[in-house]
Amino acid sequence: MFNKNASDIGIDLGTCNTLIYIRGKGVVINEPSVVAVERGTKKIVAVGADAKRMLWKTPGNIIAIRPMRDGVIADLESTEKMIRYFISKVIPRYRFVKPRMMIGIPSCITEVEKRAVQESALKAGARDVDTIEESLAAAIGAKIPIFEPVGHMICDIGGGTTEISVISMGDMVVTNAIRLGGDEFDEAIIKHVRSVHNLIIGEQTAERLKIEIGNASPDKTIEKMEIKGTDAITGLPRRLEIDSVEVREALKDPITQIIDEIKVTLGQTPPELAADIVEHGIVMTGGGSLLKGLPKLISKETGVPVIVAENAMDCVALGAGMYFENARGFDNSRSIYDSLNG
Repeated sequence: MFNKNASDIGIDLGTCNTLIYIRGKGVVINEPSVVAVERGTKKIVAVGADAKRMLWKTPGNIIAIRPMRDGVIADLESTEKMIRYFISKVIPRYRFVKPRMMIGIPSCITEVEKRAVQESALKAGARDVDTIEESLAAAIGAKIPIFEPVGHMICDIGGGTTEISVISMGDMVVTNAIRLGGDEFDEAIIKHVRSVHNLIIGEQTAERLKIEIGNASPDKTIEKMEIKGTDAITGLPRRLEIDSVEVREALKDPITQIIDEIKVTLGQTPPELAADIVEHGIVMTGGGSLLKGLPKLISKETGVPVIVAENAMDCVALGAGMYFENARGFDNSRSIYDSLNG
């Protein structure tokens, strides 16, 4: 009865999007991590996609906020309400057994930030909450055979963080994380458009530029897109046509930082595992991995093949949820490790 009524839930509590995986159902929620509340009362007005449409467009009595920043909780109360809302959409209220939750977190967060994530999920209705490093969850979700004595490298580029790890025998051998992701891509575009064209644009416009014509390496065709914003000098609305070459130039700095971090991780990898990575390639996950030309550029800069995982944006949520199914494998690999180390 207990197992029949219980639900195992995997959550990718992302800076940009929250994804929820339920065992037996797959990814059932994929919505922006945005909450709209009444100013003063903090009463929920909208959550997810509806709330995102309100960003920077709300009247004075309503505020739309993103409770996650750089992969961690910036607003505990709003995060709790957001998780509770998403869970209520997919689990019937009459279910009397609370779910177990596994939440993907960046390896660079502090213990205080980790406890904030767990506390938020418990208050949202979980009976038990645990966390898993995002790169390990992403590797499971990407169906990488992580329990084999073989080195696999995964690069997960999320909205607020990028995590690069080398995994073997069910654990991370080397891992590095930086608080840089899709949000910084958007910010770089906003800064470029303002400094070069004296045009102020919002986050959603920058995100559309990134998705529609953004690229990391030269392409055969130059794409163009019209955007609208506010003239920084006159304060009046203005249109501007921008091309993919300019967007690539705008994204150069954050992309370079990610590539440098991948090189550092490769340099820290033991030789035998590095040989495995050269053979099997680097697996990329997360929304940032979908930037056009990025896998090609990383492969060129590192000399290692790069593969984008199937359902790259879902991998952390999938892996977090599938952790319960793989728990015995983790226990076995860790017991072997412990016995080898006395």
